Amino acid sequence: MNSMLPTWIDDALRCPATGSKLEWGTREDGSVELVSTNTDGPRYAYPVTDGIPILLSFEARVVD
Repeated sequence: MNSMLPTWIDDALRCPATGSKLEWGTREDGSVELVSTNTDGPRYAYPVTDGIPILLSFEARVVD
């Protein structure tokens, strides 16, 4: 998935729970999300609503 944000913002985005980099992804229903690249524990996915990443821990879902 291509980012909807400038590259410098993509590079700065981090998971608020783990501090790991975030990558763009797509859920099964087609909605866009940012997924953490954490390898030392849980990975979280954050929703993107109207092009705005919602980086709130309580909005995240755990990715298997």
